[in-house]
Amino acid sequence: MKKTLLLANILLLGVSYSSLAQALKGRILDQTSSPVIGAYVIHNESEHHAHTNGSGYFVLQGVSIGDSIQVSHMGYETQNLKVEALDREFTIRMRETAIELGEVVFSQDLNPLNTLSRIDLRTNPVNTSQDILRKVPGLFIGQHAGGGKAEQIFLRGFDIDHGTDINITVDGMPVNMVSHAHGQGYSDLHFLIPETVERVDFDKGPYNADKGNFATAGYVNFQTKRGLDKSSVSVQGGSFNTVRTVGLFNLINEKKNNAYIAAEYLASDGPFEASQNFNRINLMGRYGLSLDDGSDISLIASYFTSKWDASGQIPIRAVESGQISRFGALDDTEGGYTSRTNLGLTHAKQINDRLFIKNNVYYSNYDFELFSNFTFFLEDSVNGDQIRQRENRAIFGAESQLTYSKLFSGGEYDLQFGVGLRNDDIRDNELAGTKNRDSVRFVTQRGDITESNYYTYLNLNVSFDKLRINPGVRVDYFNYLYQDELTPAYDPKSLNAAVVSPKLNFIYTASDNVQLFLKSGIGFHSNDTRLVLERPNNESILPRAFGADLGGSFKLMPRLILNSALWVLRLEQEFVYVGDAGIVEPSGRTSRRGVDLGLRWQANNWIYLDGDFTYSYARSIDDAEGENFIPLAPRITTTGGLSFEKDRLSGALRARYLQDRPANEDNSVIAEGYTILDLNANYRVNAFTFGFFIENLLNSEWREAQFDTESRIRLANGQLEPEPVSEIHFTPGTPFNFRGFVKFTF
Repeated sequence: MKKTLLLANILLLGVSYSSLAQALKGRILDQTSSPVIGAYVIHNESEHHAHTNGSGYFVLQGVSIGDSIQVSHMGYETQNLKVEALDREFTIRMRETAIELGEVVFSQDLNPLNTLSRIDLRTNPVNTSQDILRKVPGLFIGQHAGGGKAEQIFLRGFDIDHGTDINITVDGMPVNMVSHAHGQGYSDLHFLIPETVERVDFDKGPYNADKGNFATAGYVNFQTKRGLDKSSVSVQGGSFNTVRTVGLFNLINEKKNNAYIAAEYLASDGPFEASQNFNRINLMGRYGLSLDDGSDISLIASYFTSKWDASGQIPIRAVESGQISRFGALDDTEGGYTSRTNLGLTHAKQINDRLFIKNNVYYSNYDFELFSNFTFFLEDSVNGDQIRQRENRAIFGAESQLTYSKLFSGGEYDLQFGVGLRNDDIRDNELAGTKNRDSVRFVTQRGDITESNYYTYLNLNVSFDKLRINPGVRVDYFNYLYQDELTPAYDPKSLNAAVVSPKLNFIYTASDNVQLFLKSGIGFHSNDTRLVLERPNNESILPRAFGADLGGSFKLMPRLILNSALWVLRLEQEFVYVGDAGIVEPSGRTSRRGVDLGLRWQANNWIYLDGDFTYSYARSIDDAEGENFIPLAPRITTTGGLSFEKDRLSGALRARYLQDRPANEDNSVIAEGYTILDLNANYRVNAFTFGFFIENLLNSEWREAQFDTESRIRLANGQLEPEPVSEIHFTPGTPFNFRGFVKFTF
């Protein structure tokens, strides 16, 4: 009888405890209602902890009413709170404070590189869309012509051209354009207003199951601010008749309701003798709503338009002979026009203690027209070789991602399942020969493309005391359809293809100050629909990339962090730029290996130093030794600088170095490297901020974009060259460029 009563009491106590100790669910936001991602939530009584996910949600098990929790994140004030209820979602708002590297703690749930990118964004603010890409360590960019064209990108031994081997998104909306009129993966990021960027999420290599097409060298996802704490208006002006105005207007900033609009206007003549006549307009609006059932809804709408004239790439011989200056032109009728309208809807909900769902739907309407002349009079000695590339496309996509989390004896796991689609409907994708932009001499290609990508992925994270194992797999299915408008009959061609991409990663957190990783995976980039349908039996339909990374992050001192990686990446197929046609075409297999090093040091409470070094060895596998260099593949790149933020004064001195690199397959032609210094500073006086930006502080002469191109030019005496010449053609880098600004916050 006594044993029975004792057992009953134990059971009652167990039931009583289980009714008291429950899961605490909540969301952590900043003062602008943007989610604080990766915040550390610790249960002070048991030291159990949790981290916030990509939407700022967390679930902390084993919490009772009256317990206390601590919430912390680098760059925010630490909060200690008492749990007063468990029957509703807990919302915590954090206030920003000065960056303190001593607060960085390595955890299995966090990517140290993304944490460091947040430091860089805070201490080195940007004011151009292209500068945002430079927040990825080791990533270099170069403008081809006119300021309105997408930048040329370099990363991990890749000349990625405009985006062939890097996956770029904004709030989950793709930036890369498949089967684009100018080149596969074309990524024009100029529709993004840099002042609206809250977070830069990135990783290098093909190791993430939720990242698909083009994620071979890596991926970058920009997340915009959910809301604004205050409104602001700024005006900039400076060299080359440059004017830029930006307005950020806070409409609503409440606990469950927030909205803002942003606008940007930019105009510039540029440093060229023939004015660029460049102008860009950006409009954006974002609305966020949190419902009582735990749902979070975000609606984003934006409009972008840009047009420009360009002086194009010029041959070295024309400059050295004195025929034109470095900022002159042989065909100043180049240029272009582009526009993009975006709509995006995101829904996220913590369904219960273990289940979280996120849905994303987007639509884009895009126009593009580009006039270029790479070879001048090589093909047509009378009219010249100017070409026009243009298209109009509509993009629709949707994705659902379900995450299931559970504790088990000795650890925890979360299983992520995603499914989605993307459809590109491209009309009048054209390559034509033109003269002075106003007359069409011939049409090489014109047609309608429909390309659909259906995908699913499974991602598992199993965390033990110090080790996290992350296997994953992704399946992509493509449908290609092309109707050639130059043929008399309606006879569309179609083809289907699929690719499977497995991943396996290990992250070992030895301590709060040491984290090691081994990553491996297979990724891919798709090829242009027209190329695929021309070669339906070729393995180049969805060429794969095989990669591995071995490295770690080390907190060597309280305010000194080092991250490093040894990596290797092999591709089944590469892309080569063909200047005489203004297109890209496939070649053979390639192999790359290299080293990445990054350093972040906080000298005191207001001075920060950073540096990133990359070495890459890139070769073609199928070509003979000495003839297997990959044109324009960077070998050594270095970026770094000093930033300061004290009271009302802040600023930075930045440097970037790109070593000489081969411009052709046998390394007989060299693309010259460069070192550029930039400087910025600003000072706050009440509601006003005054400051300046200086690009190319030392006024160095440098070549931004370079290609080994065969061309034929008309000489100063009006006669054509007797024979074509193959040599470096380049666009000159910006000379000393000063812009001052004033900003009013209200």
